[in-house]
Amino acid sequence: MLLDKLGNWRKTHYTKDVTPELVDNEIILGGWVRNFRDLGGLKFISLQDKYGERQITVKKGVVSDELFEKTKVGYQYCLMVKGTVKKFNSAPGGIEIIPSEIKILNKTPEKLPIDMTGETISELDLRLNNRALDLRSLRNQAVFEIRGEMLRTIRSFLLERAFSEVSTPKIIGSATEGGTELFPIMFFEREAFLTQSAQLYKEQLSGIYERVFELSDCFRAEKSRTKRHLCEIFTLDVEMAFVTMDDVMTLLEKLVHNVIKDLRENKMGELKILKMENMTELPELPFPRYRYEEIINLINDKLGLDLEFGEDPGKLTSEAYRKLGEELSGYYYITHWPMSIKPFYIMPSEDPKYSESFDLQKGMLELTSGGTRVHNKVQLEDALESKGLNPISFESHIKTFDYGMPPHAGFGLGIDRWLTILCGLDDIREAVMYPRTPDRLTP
Repeated sequence: MLLDKLGNWRKTHYTKDVTPELVDNEIILGGWVRNFRDLGGLKFISLQDKYGERQITVKKGVVSDELFEKTKVGYQYCLMVKGTVKKFNSAPGGIEIIPSEIKILNKTPEKLPIDMTGETISELDLRLNNRALDLRSLRNQAVFEIRGEMLRTIRSFLLERAFSEVSTPKIIGSATEGGTELFPIMFFEREAFLTQSAQLYKEQLSGIYERVFELSDCFRAEKSRTKRHLCEIFTLDVEMAFVTMDDVMTLLEKLVHNVIKDLRENKMGELKILKMENMTELPELPFPRYRYEEIINLINDKLGLDLEFGEDPGKLTSEAYRKLGEELSGYYYITHWPMSIKPFYIMPSEDPKYSESFDLQKGMLELTSGGTRVHNKVQLEDALESKGLNPISFESHIKTFDYGMPPHAGFGLGIDRWLTILCGLDDIREAVMYPRTPDRLTP
């Protein structure tokens, strides 16, 4: 088959723009064949672009014989269609396009590696192996439309509240929080690491711009093969000066509420595709707050476990964690974690056994970790040593505390994990265009 050239054709509309108001108008669409039916003298082509699909109706005697013969297309053929919009209630959007010309710009093998019709969903690893094709599905289009709307809403929400958007380095010379979950790289003749968090930089920047946020990647060298862990994650990092964790928690729950409200107003069509229109509900404010010990007691009393003080509920077995999610299914905070399991930069409570820290949970899943930070240099150096870390390794960070560092607090929110919840996905890898896990470095 000879392929057509683009020539001087340009799209006049996306599928979402083709509404009944355009009936009897000539338009040009471009996209891919999601589905087709050949009924002999009548052919239907479902043409899909980034916003959805529209029906192209090719009827013998209505279109030219040459055009009728040309429309022997296959799944995911790349087409451009010039035609007239007509009303047809049974078609998507209540309209169809009667073509006058069709350009076949590219074709596909007769058998595709995954089902793209929407009738079945292929196994996840197979879909990820063919991700550029898989991402064209209506389901994935809905997921990443929702993701884009989330990010737009988050930015608007924070910018309206005097936050400055910042960018921090992703190549660092030492661990952000200590530990070994780092990817080493060669930086010319020196060893360096991919950053595991924007934490130290956003703290420094809060001493300049007062309210800062960053949306960016960070990297965790965890060999976790669960449905909720990735090696490359996308996070929202927020830091605020002249506040405590209580102020940050109030801001965070309003942000969550605002994002879900926006999705329900602007992306209900996508939520319906994912069958989440009745699941992604607007949560009530304020979110419930439970101290760490209350959660430990709940787990032990309700689940029959024997979790001790200082243990992380996040380390529970998946079954116990699932039961905790059934007991507390909405959004809620766990506050005042043991200081012994928190990073050096977290402020101790008046009772130093506890920390001024919190996690935001949605059912069984942790979305956010945050808290009040240490802003006194001597206290920070002592905290590093108490965690077995060498203050010299953090010298460039510590010296910024000589310059009038204000009290500050903040959080980091996992966008991928939250998107998994909002879209009702079974595996966090579905919430990332090209996920990175211990077993996946391509595509």
